[in-house]
This record gives sequence, C-alpha cells and structure tokens, in this order.
Amino acid sequence: MLRMRTRTRVDGVLLIDKPVGITSNQALGWVKRLFNATKAGHTGTLDPFATGLLPVCLGEATKFSADLLDADKAYRATIRFGQTTTTGDLEGEVLETRTVDLGDAPRAKLEAALQAFRGPISQVPPMYSALKRDGKPLYEYARAGITLERVPRAVTIHQLDLEELSLTAEATTAVIHVRCSKGTYIRTLAEDIGAALGCGAHLIALRRTQVGPLDLTQAVTLDALEALEKDASPEEPVLARRLKHLLPVDALLTGLPLIQLNEAQTRKFGQGQALADLPCAHVEGALVRVLDTQGALLGTAAWVQVRQEWLLQPKRLVVAPA
Repeated sequence: MLRMRTRTRVDGVLLIDKPVGITSNQALGWVKRLFNATKAGHTGTLDPFATGLLPVCLGEATKFSADLLDADKAYRATIRFGQTTTTGDLEGEVLETRTVDLGDAPRAKLEAALQAFRGPISQVPPMYSALKRDGKPLYEYARAGITLERVPRAVTIHQLDLEELSLTAEATTAVIHVRCSKGTYIRTLAEDIGAALGCGAHLIALRRTQVGPLDLTQAVTLDALEALEKDASPEEPVLARRLKHLLPVDALLTGLPLIQLNEAQTRKFGQGQALADLPCAHVEGALVRVLDTQGALLGTAAWVQVRQEWLLQPKRLVVAPA
C-alpha cells in the first residue's frame, strides 16, 4: 500500500521570479513540492514565454489572493515591429511582414505613437487568451481556427516609457516600461502600437516587474530554492532555509489601511462579529486589514453603515495555527 505524503501547513507569500518556458501552474506545483505545502495558489498567470514576478500564496494567504488580482501591474516588454503573428507574440505563426519606416527621427515618431496609449484606453481581448465563452477559453476556439467577436474593455495605462530603440538590418525593436490596470493585455498593446505606426508588431519578450505593492527585487528563483537543499543540516533543515524567503500573510494587503484591536475587540472579531464605536475614518465598503494587540493579522474587514451607525464587518479571517 502506498503511503500518502504528509503535507505541512505553511502560511505566507512567496515571490517567484518565473523563468521562461514553464506555465504559472507548473511554477505553482514546483513551489508546493519544495515547501511540502497543503494549500497554494498564484495571483494571476504569466504566459510560458514571459518571465518575472509571480506571487504564490501559501496556506492562509490564499484567502487574500483575489485582492491582488485587482492590483496594478508593471512590465518590461520588448516589441518587434514589422511583423504580426497569430498570437500577438513570438509563439505564434507570422501572418504578415511589412516595411518599418520611422522616418528621420525614429525615436520621436515612436514616442508620439506611445502618447496615444497613455491613460484610459479601450482594448479588444486577444483570441489567444483565457477569457471564456460558453464555458470554453478563447484560445481553444483560436486553435480550432475560429475567431469570435469580442467586446472592447476599458483599461488604464498609468505609465508608458520608451527605454530602448534598436534599428538594425534584421529587425526594429523597442523596449518599453508599462504600468497598467488589471485586465490589460500587453500583447494587444504591442499590436495596437504597431498598427498605429502602420507596420504591425508583436511581443518578443515580457517580464513582469511589479504586482500591486510587491516588487521583483524581492523575488527568488525556483532554481535557488531547489539549491538550498545542498547545504541543509539537522541544525537548519532545508524547509527552514526556504521559509526565510517567505513574506508574511499580509504582504498582499500592505496597500490597505490598518486597524489594531484590543483584546475584547479581537475576541469578537475572531467570532465574526461586527465592531462598533471604532475611532476611525469611515468610507462605505472600504477594506481595511485588522491586527490583534500583538500586531498579528486577524483578517480583513469593510465599513458598513447600519441605521446611522458605522460598523466594521469582518470579510476574511485568518485561522491561527493549532
């Protein structure tokens, strides 16, 4: 009889620098194995060809992963002009090749094109995406040669900077830095910039550098986590060494205002009871993170108004280790 492997309760947030060539789910499975974790989830996928920041939530942190899906994100993207592909990136087949003509002042012409994409814009989601229609992701229709009409979506490009421009006999490429709202497709942005220039374009590299308050500089590679096994000892087991890379559960919530409770309030909050008479600013529906007297995370809550009284209503509670 096969013996089931005993899993370990691990609570926290791990920032992975995802390598090229693997899916986000494969990276998640790798982390779950390395930490022998009972529960894990990521906060938004990266395409296999993309690299960079992939926050992985372990244990109690998975309760707050949805909050990060709504966060702004930042990318460093490399665009090749003059070619369009079936997927909008280098993984697709080339559809068309055109001449690239940026004139006598190529950087200025590209900067002028970028200006039109700063601020609120409308995007048509790509067919090669995980958006679903009748229960099937769009990419399944695309692989079957079916193109469906998609409704344009409003997104916001908060920052769009030209970092590098390269013009060679082989290719014209540009590296841009993008900070954008949730739901923005960088592949579509690259295609739309190419269309605005009249030459077409597709994405040849993509690196995510930021998700909400989390930054790539805090991330660790999967290979580095794997390598920690080499120098493990009874005094410092491999899991203990890996846990040093784990951020606390509330790392996902640092953008929220915090409220610290006294002992009586902590007991009520832990039982799911709404709290009244808290000397704080009130905004209907606004989320806050709630700490106990020792500064440990109790969960998140939202302000609600009931008969002229402001109440702090628990939303998600953290279960303390047994």
